[in-house]
Amino acid sequence: MTTQQNNMIDCNGLTKSYGKMPVLFNLDLHLPAGKIIGLLGPNGSGKTTFIKLAAGLLKPTSGTIRIHNQEIGPETKAIVSYLPERPYFDKMMTPMDMMDFFVDFYSDFDRNRAETMIKNLQIDPTSKMKHLSKGNKEKVQLILVMSRRAKLYLLDEPIAGVDPAARDYILRTIISNYDPSATVIISTHLLYDVENTLDEFIFLSNGKILLYDSVKSAKEKHGVGLDELFRRVYGW
Repeated sequence: MTTQQNNMIDCNGLTKSYGKMPVLFNLDLHLPAGKIIGLLGPNGSGKTTFIKLAAGLLKPTSGTIRIHNQEIGPETKAIVSYLPERPYFDKMMTPMDMMDFFVDFYSDFDRNRAETMIKNLQIDPTSKMKHLSKGNKEKVQLILVMSRRAKLYLLDEPIAGVDPAARDYILRTIISNYDPSATVIISTHLLYDVENTLDEFIFLSNGKILLYDSVKSAKEKHGVGLDELFRRVYGW
């Protein structure tokens, strides 16, 4: 286990409930820096809630979550780059407008990187969002998020609406566009696509951790890939 100083996220007794319904229950979890980690599980397992807690959009019901050994607050939000599950920009904005927005709000935003990726994916930077396909909207938003020089990237279903031909490019983009000392957390259902991208994974079920391991170690222990292991663990 890594020391606390080397961790990107530390959770102790982390619980989040809506009313009397716990969505995350008493999580003790310590995630290291410098890893790409899959946050995996069926719908309702607590993945999005965990990401929103780390992003500072929700507060724990009890327990604690710390980022880079700091309590959630302005300091942690400045080093976190968050991709929500659904696009959130105004439909009248263009990718160019959105890059202007990111330049104004984030001092670590690399505009040249964003422009290069948008060009490589053949997306018109002057086209309004309402005229882009669902997949292209998601690509633009992911490009903006990955063009920040953040310490922690929180990606909630980053390739769910993207056509298979673009997934490899986007996953390569994730791998090649983050600092090796940073951490990337990817929540996804598309295990087969991301398996070779991940260093570690977490299986969540009903707000609890079923399994946390490195991808390499899990393959050696169980003799199957991550997609097949998921099916076995969850009984699919």
